[in-house]
Parts: sequence; structure tokens; C-alpha cells
Amino acid sequence: MEHLFWIGFIGAALAGVYALLQTKKVMSFSEGTSRMKQIAGAIREGANAYLHRQYKTVLPVFGIIFVILCVMAFVFKSSDLLSPFTPFAFLTGGVWSLLAGFIGMKIATHSNARTAQAASEGLNRGLRVAFSAGSVMGFTVVALGIFDVTLWFVLLRYVFGVTDDTMIGNIMVMNGMGASFMALFARVGGGIYTKAADVGADLVGKVEKKIPEDDPRNPATIADNVGDNVGDVAGMGADLYESYVGSILATFALSAIGGYGFAGMFLPMMLAVTGILCSIIGAQLVRVKEGASQKTLLRTLRTGTYTAAALSAVLALPLTYLVFHGVEGSTVFAGIEGVNWVGIYGAILAGLVAGCLIGFFTEYFTSESYKPTRNLAATSQTGYATIVIGGISLGMESALTSILIVCAAVLVSYFAAGGTTAIVDENGLFLQSFNRGLYGIGIAGVGMLSTLGITLATDAYGPVADNAGGIAQMAGMDPSVRERTDALDSLGNTTAATGKGFAIGSASLTSLALLVSYVNIIQQKTHTVLNFSIINPTVLIGMFIGAMLVFVFSAVTMNGVERAAQKVVIEVRRQFREIPGILEGTATPEYAKCVSICTKGALREMVVPAVMAVVVPIVAGLILGPTGVVGLLAGVSVAGFAVSVFMSNAGGAWDNAKKYIEEGHFGGKGSKPHKASVVGDTIGDPFKDTSGPSLNILIKLCATVSIVFSGLIALVHLL
Repeated sequence: MEHLFWIGFIGAALAGVYALLQTKKVMSFSEGTSRMKQIAGAIREGANAYLHRQYKTVLPVFGIIFVILCVMAFVFKSSDLLSPFTPFAFLTGGVWSLLAGFIGMKIATHSNARTAQAASEGLNRGLRVAFSAGSVMGFTVVALGIFDVTLWFVLLRYVFGVTDDTMIGNIMVMNGMGASFMALFARVGGGIYTKAADVGADLVGKVEKKIPEDDPRNPATIADNVGDNVGDVAGMGADLYESYVGSILATFALSAIGGYGFAGMFLPMMLAVTGILCSIIGAQLVRVKEGASQKTLLRTLRTGTYTAAALSAVLALPLTYLVFHGVEGSTVFAGIEGVNWVGIYGAILAGLVAGCLIGFFTEYFTSESYKPTRNLAATSQTGYATIVIGGISLGMESALTSILIVCAAVLVSYFAAGGTTAIVDENGLFLQSFNRGLYGIGIAGVGMLSTLGITLATDAYGPVADNAGGIAQMAGMDPSVRERTDALDSLGNTTAATGKGFAIGSASLTSLALLVSYVNIIQQKTHTVLNFSIINPTVLIGMFIGAMLVFVFSAVTMNGVERAAQKVVIEVRRQFREIPGILEGTATPEYAKCVSICTKGALREMVVPAVMAVVVPIVAGLILGPTGVVGLLAGVSVAGFAVSVFMSNAGGAWDNAKKYIEEGHFGGKGSKPHKASVVGDTIGDPFKDTSGPSLNILIKLCATVSIVFSGLIALVHLL
């Protein structure tokens, strides 16, 4: 079965070619007037400058961890986990994650003005340009992910001659650590940048000076539009890349636990390849007619994603049969009996269904087409406090459905795949046991993200539409253009929340898989059966520390936004006060100063949260031992999942409630309800674009860091 892994290169090439075709399509559209080109150029320049400085900041940190891993690999050179390949797996994971975000940002900054110009010709035309740009991001992420995984497998198996499937799985999990580490920097740094600019622009421009959003008179407007690209595009691309690769690699590690060997590794790879085909088909169905409502826009995107999921479910059936039933009894599966391929397919189906349900309920709680967000908009009629209270309660309530869906997916996938299976000989004597249910949970996570190409496309197009609206406003285009881009942007808020729902849903499944991998690895290292019971004090203490880490991490990232936003507010007020003629339109604001403030603030504030995710699991392990680490991973997974859903959905609902009012409801723009909704949206900004989406990365990074340093922790507690 392992001889067929080269098919991954074909899948990567297919996704890459489709991304190139979509890039060519986007670039064929006009960028509009010279004024539009000038604004787009300024946004592009600011985004490139920020990412350049971000990468220069991150590089030394990566270098330090790489050296530490090299030293540990030498010290623990007899370990199954810390082989000489481990540091390089970490490094390449970070590079590919960086590249995924960078490519997405490049196409986004070249498509914003083109989307605005296309929207001037019709809603469907604007949607097609923005969605094509989002498709470049989506298919670039899956292309890089499949290529990276396939390349590492081929190198380890055929170039370096590693034949042990357990060792290959453990080494490749470290690739996920590098991807998660880079993604955390990208998400937190980009999130702080974009929300500091957004908050500063809104509080002074919209609330205090009563000028429209993205008005060229606002000194923070360029920084705000730059932030859409470095946070909502580059950060999101790195985030979803690590989610995608992490789910596949975690299933690799669980394949040995389930007794499936290389066949168990081959299945998630093939699900990813077929998911690319299904995503391409679904993407062709995304189109609307002029004057479409929010429900119609939502329906057309849902048609594309649901069609891709349905096709993936259909293709997974024969695929699972061929991988498992077709090889049972062969040299690949020698000595392995009782393979329940139907149950494994059921686990894949559970993941696909769970993903669609999470997407639907995220839309329900965050879209202005549904009752919760409209009711939230209505609370603005009684002031600032009520819309804040309403948004918090809506976010908390929305966590109910996501958690129950994931719980059901875990339960179904575990027992459908076989739970713990005992293998006996012809006389009924026990030979060996395999935990095949855990493999089922892992493959359910892969199923959930198998159609990431189109799911991420529907997410990434939102920031492009948002930028297009800003350019339309600053370039003085016809108001109808802004109405169309606002319709696309409002839908983008919903689809962005859906993308975050997929990320955190898959993170919960992947983190459980990694937790089990850690338990198995630490028991192999210590050669003892440890007490992981919840009544063990170290396990319980670890759970409290894990839950605490979620809240402290969220506090640190939100404080980062608050500190940077304060400086932006002060600078914008200064310019309005000291530069005569800005409000009259006779003087040009100093845009570069706000861009500089956001850049410095983001780079300064992003380091501590990333370091926390690495240091806390190590320190907890050294003090509490391996059982304390298991408790920590359980605590950070459960609390992180709930808090992430709450923050992401509350922020999305606040944003769309504001847009619902701006459409003319409850007094429209400039009314008291509108001012209240702006405050709600401002509070929701760091919720949905900084702290909330960063938590799913925190969950997986804590797990992979714990696995990497399990040898050190085991050594300390065996002395």
C-alpha cells in the first residue's frame, strides 16, 4: 500500500494547477481607475512590509527551537520519536505554513481593486472575482499540505529507509508542530494588526467624527485595509494549513495504534486527494443573479460546499473498501484480522456530516438572514450595554450546538470504527489488541476537512470583498458598488465564522488523537502503566492549568489589541486635531503613521502568546510529570473549544448586526442603534479575528510540544 503514496503528488499538482488557473482568471480582470490602482498599491505595499518584518521577527525564534530540537535529537538518538529528522520536519512545517499565508495574501492584494471594478458591473461578477481569489488561497493550502505530507513520507520510507510505520508517524507529527507554531505567530500577529487598525478607525472615524467606514479622510483607513490581508488572509491561510496537515498527520500516528500500518496512512491521503476533485466541482456552482438577497448569496455558497461534501461522501465508500477490504490478508496486512471497513467509512461520514452541521449552525447564529443576529440588532435600540450583553449571550448559546455535534461525531466515529478490538488465534487465545476507535476519531477529522479547498475559498473571499468595499469608498465610486461589496462582505463574515468553526471542530478531534498518541509514547518510554485517572491529583491540577492557559492566552492577545488600538486612536485624534482640512477633504491624512503603529504593535505583542504555548506544557510536565501533561491537554482542549466557538460566533454576530442596521433597519446609519452596534462590533473584533481563532492553534501546539518533549519529561521523572 505504501508504494501508492506517490498519488499524493498528483493531488497536489491538481490543486496547484487549479490555483494557477484561478490566479490567471483574477488577473485578467481590470483593476479599475488610476485612483483605485493607487489605493490598492498602498494596501499591497503595507501588507508586504508587515509580513517581511513579521518573518524577520519569527525567524530567530524558529532558529532557537530548531537548535534545541537538534540537541535533543542527539541526546535521545535512540528514541523512536526524536530521530535526526525531527528538527527538519519541524522546520519544513513552519516554512510551508508561512508560504500558504503569503501566497494567499499576495493574490488577495491583487484582487481587491479588481473585485471593486467587477462589482461596478454586477453582483455576480464581483462575487466571481472575489471567490476566485479565495479559491487560490483554498487550493494553495491543500496543494502545499498534500505535497508536504507526501514528500516527507517518500523521503522517510524510500530515501532514508525507515520501515517502521510507528516511527514514520511520530516523526511526521513534528511537521505539524512547525506548522502550528508558524500559524500561531501569523494568526496572533495578523489579528492584533487588523483589529488594532479596525478598532481605531471605527471608534474615532465612525463614532466620534461620524464619517463613513473606509472614508479616505480617516487616517487609519489604509492600515485597516492592510490588516484585512495580513490577519484575515495570511493569518487564516497559515491557520487552516496547520489544521489540514495536523488532522492528516495525527491520523498517521493513530494508524499504528489501530493496527492498520501503512494502509491506515494511505486512506487519509486519498481522502484529501478525492476532496480536491470534489471541491473543484463544487466551486463551479458558486454564482448568483443581480440583486440577490443575503439568503440567496448564502444558498449559492452552501450549494457549492454541500455538493463537494456529498461527492466526497460518495467517493469515500469505494475508496475505504479498496484500501482496507481489498488488502486484508495481503503482505501489508499480514497477521491483522477483523478489519471493519464499513465502520471506518461510517467514521468518515460522521466527520463530513459534523462539518456540514457546524457550518450550518454557525451560519444560523451569525448571519443576518436568521433570527439570532436580527434579534441582536434589535437590542441596539436600548443602548450600548444591551447589545453587548446580547452578543455575549448569543456567543455562549452558540457553543451548545458545536460542542454537541463534535461529541456526537466522536462517539459515532469511535464505536463505528471498532472501539478497542482484541485479536485471538484459532483456539480463541488472546494475541493482541488494537484501539481502532481512536483511528476512527482521527479519520473523522480528516473527513471534516477533506473538502477544505472550497470551504477555505468561501472563507477567504470575505476579506477580498471587504477590501473592495474600502477601495470603492476611498475612490469615490458609485454608492451601488459599495452596496454590492457590503452584501458580499456581510456574507463573508458568516462564511469566515464557518471556516473558524471547521478549524476548531477539527482541532477538537485532532487534539484528542494527539493526546492519545502522547499517552502511548510516554508509556513506551517509561515502560510503566501510569495513572491517568481524573482523581489523580496531578491529572486534576493539569486540567485546571490547561483551562487557565486558555483564559490567560485570550487575555494576553486581547490586551495586545487593546494596547495597539489605543495608540491608533490617539494618533487618529491627533491628526484630526493638528492637520487642518482633513475633514473638509482639502488635506491628506498621514496614513503611514497608523500603518507603522499597527506593525510595531503586532510584532511586539505576538511573541508572548506563542512562547506561552511552548513553555507552559514543558514546565507543567517537568513539575507534574506525564500525568499532569495529560490533564493539561484535556483542560486546554475542552476549555479552548468552548471559548473559541463563543468568541468567534459572538464577534461574527456583532459584525453582521451592525451591517443589518446599516442596511436601513432600526434607523440605519448614523442613528443611536447604529452607534451602539459599532461599539458591539468593536468589542467583537478581537473576539472573532484574534483570540477566538488562535485558540484552535493553541490546542494542537500544546499537544505537539508535549509529544516532542515527552522524552525529556520521562527522563526527569524516571531519575
